[in-house]
Amino acid sequence: MSVLDRFRLDGKRLLITGGSRGLGREMALAIAEAGADVVLVARDAASLEATTDDIRRLGRQAFAMQADVSQPEVCQTTCEQAWRDYGPIDILVNNVGGRRFNIPTAQLPLEKWREIIDLNLTNTLVCTKTIGGSMIARGRGGRIINVASISGLIVNRGIGGRAYETSKAAVIQFTKCAAADWAPHNVTVNAICPGFFMTEPNLRWSREHPKLLEMYKDQIPMGDFGQAEDLGPLAVYLASDAARYVTGASIVIDGGYTLW
Repeated sequence: MSVLDRFRLDGKRLLITGGSRGLGREMALAIAEAGADVVLVARDAASLEATTDDIRRLGRQAFAMQADVSQPEVCQTTCEQAWRDYGPIDILVNNVGGRRFNIPTAQLPLEKWREIIDLNLTNTLVCTKTIGGSMIARGRGGRIINVASISGLIVNRGIGGRAYETSKAAVIQFTKCAAADWAPHNVTVNAICPGFFMTEPNLRWSREHPKLLEMYKDQIPMGDFGQAEDLGPLAVYLASDAARYVTGASIVIDGGYTLW
C-alpha cells in the first residue's frame, strides 16, 4: 500500500453533525472526495440539500437528516436513527457548536450557560456514546473526530461569558478520556482545535466588532484568518488509516495564534 493509499476512505461511511455549511461542509466534502459516503445532520433544510447534492456530484452516496442536535433528546434519537437507517458508521465528526452570544459572566443567566454546554459538549457526549458505542459493539473499530477550539486552550480577549471556552476545554478532556477507554477497541478519538476561521457566524461577528477582529488578525503569525477548506485535509487524515496510531490528540490549526 502506498502512502497516499493510506488516506483513502473507500467503503467507509461518515456521520457529521453541522455538516451542511462552514467548516462542517468542507470536512464532509473532503472526506467524501477521499471515498466515503456521508450522512449529514444539520438544522437548515436548504443548505442540507445543497451539500448533499455536492457530495453526490463527487460520486458518493449522501443522506440528509434535518435535526437540532443541540437538544440532547433529539441528538439521541437522531444518532439511533442514523445507525439504524444508514449504518454502520465508520467515521463520526462531532462538529456542531458555537458561541451564540456575548454576555459577561456576572450577568450570564444559568439557562444560557446550559444552552452553550449542551450545544458544544452534551451533543458531543451523546453522539460519541451512541455512535461510538455501536462501533465498539460491531467490533471493527472506527474514527471519532471532535471539533473543539483553541478557545479550549486559551482565554479569548475582549469577549464576555465563558461557557464557550469552558465547554470546548471539556471537549478536549472528554476526547482524551474516550481515547484512553476505547483504544483497545481500535476506536480512535481525536480533536481538532481551529483558530479564527471566517465562517458565517464569525463574518457576522466581525461586522459588529471590526476593531476587535483586526486585533486578533494582527496577532496571527501567518497574518490572516483560516479558510474553511483548510480543515478538510486534516479531517481526512484523522479519519483515515494514515492516522491509525493517533488517538487522544488535540491538533491546533490556527496560523500560529496560540504560539504567543
